[in-house]
Amino acid sequence: MTIENINWYPGHMKKTRELIQENLKLVDLVIEVVDARIPQSSRNPIIDELVSGKPRFVVLNKSDLADEKSTKVWAEKFAADYGHTAILDSMHGKGVQELLKKLSAYEDGLNAERSRIKRLRVMIVGVPNVGKSSLINRLTGKKSTKTGDKPGVTKGKQWLTMENGMQLLDTPGILWPKFEDPKVGVKLAYCGSIKDEILDQETLAMELIGYLGNEYPDLLMERYKLDELSEEALVNMEAIAEKRGFIMAGKRIDYTRTARTVLDEFRSGTIGRITLEKVEE
Repeated sequence: MTIENINWYPGHMKKTRELIQENLKLVDLVIEVVDARIPQSSRNPIIDELVSGKPRFVVLNKSDLADEKSTKVWAEKFAADYGHTAILDSMHGKGVQELLKKLSAYEDGLNAERSRIKRLRVMIVGVPNVGKSSLINRLTGKKSTKTGDKPGVTKGKQWLTMENGMQLLDTPGILWPKFEDPKVGVKLAYCGSIKDEILDQETLAMELIGYLGNEYPDLLMERYKLDELSEEALVNMEAIAEKRGFIMAGKRIDYTRTARTVLDEFRSGTIGRITLEKVEE
């Protein structure tokens, strides 16, 4: 499958949509987790439709991998749109305590209007691989859910108790049946939110190299020890292969190994802190 025709909607995605619809009335608010590297593309428009009218916290996760300045701008936008936001690196626990304080303050506000005190009940939603499971493990103080660097790890809903006594409903990641804008699917693929097995990895990596060459040239050159960059992404990809020694018999470029390396090093933050979309986009 080419990256222009990404269409990945397993059966459990449909079940997730039904889970959200069925359980929304049981929670006080929704925590929507997005990838700070692609804050807009990692937001499923279906979630807007499903949780319309329910208070929402938009959490920018994986902030350690994203451009810090861009993340702050996105946080300001989400705060203006929804009233609540948080910047997190749930893998290392950064920002989690601040989120808990905000949730406690929200709970206090609700209880001030109730006849009896109740613990806050929240639902966590988001597309695959934005770090929901890592966040949940931090909030509950234990390894409550499976985590992984591939989409589709969480399979069914789970009610969990957070360290502070609040109740949390986890749901599997939910993508949408078709990407109206092909760029959205490509950005999700860059970040690993779509299974690599269904994509043309070499083309994907070449397009990522093209973007980095335009937007983060210094990081790209420093990581791969390039003396200069070409305007052609393929030429830069071949230069990376040569620097890394990814050459096969007959002096042929090993494009597969080069692609895998570039994608892995982008996703791990090894190339640097990178954000793939800006607020004005």
